[in-house]
Amino acid sequence: MTSDLPTPGDAAASPAPDHWPELPLFPLQTVLFPGGLLPLKVFEARYLDLISHCLRNRSPFGVVCIGQGSEVRGGGDGGGRDKVRLEPIAVLAHLQDVDAEQPGILKVRCIGGRRVRLGTAWQRPDGLWLAAAQALDDDLAATVPPELDATARALGQAIGSLAAQDQRPFDRPYRLDEAGWVANRWCEILPISVAAKYRLMVLDEPVLRLKLVDEYLRGKGVI
Repeated sequence: MTSDLPTPGDAAASPAPDHWPELPLFPLQTVLFPGGLLPLKVFEARYLDLISHCLRNRSPFGVVCIGQGSEVRGGGDGGGRDKVRLEPIAVLAHLQDVDAEQPGILKVRCIGGRRVRLGTAWQRPDGLWLAAAQALDDDLAATVPPELDATARALGQAIGSLAAQDQRPFDRPYRLDEAGWVANRWCEILPISVAAKYRLMVLDEPVLRLKLVDEYLRGKGVI
């Protein structure tokens, strides 16, 4: 069974809220960026229920980076709370495709939406994390400045090279003239730590984010 779903900005979708009293969370040891694609293999009961809920309601969930510890199932006794620290900024994940290849396992593809600031997270008895969430502003529209053109061109070349290997990690359209989009896509594929990716994701200035990426690429001799 495959389900194709509306993506953020779909004209048929309802206007998105700015605040969620109880946003369901999917903690991961990775960083989702706005506009980024995230494949997931879901098999735990708490997350199967989460995907079913989001399918029914056409609602997002929050992908939150684990800042410390490992994500473990905690019960009503708060067993997981002392073992994991979640970062305070998450990114909304909108379901794009859901495929049930075999009973009890879902292959899910999500696309990153807005960043959100989380309140204190807590766990339900079934182990699902929730938190109040407030949407943050989207990146300001900013074109790639001339001094960073080489970074945008190099991303275009990387996209071509990946496509030749039948790899397409980015959602279309490719917005190689937008500083935020170019920076985010580089951040997703650069071999840097999760902590570094998180620090880049939370930056409010897209051109600054791109400048930091440019410095990294120049330091590695990529451009």
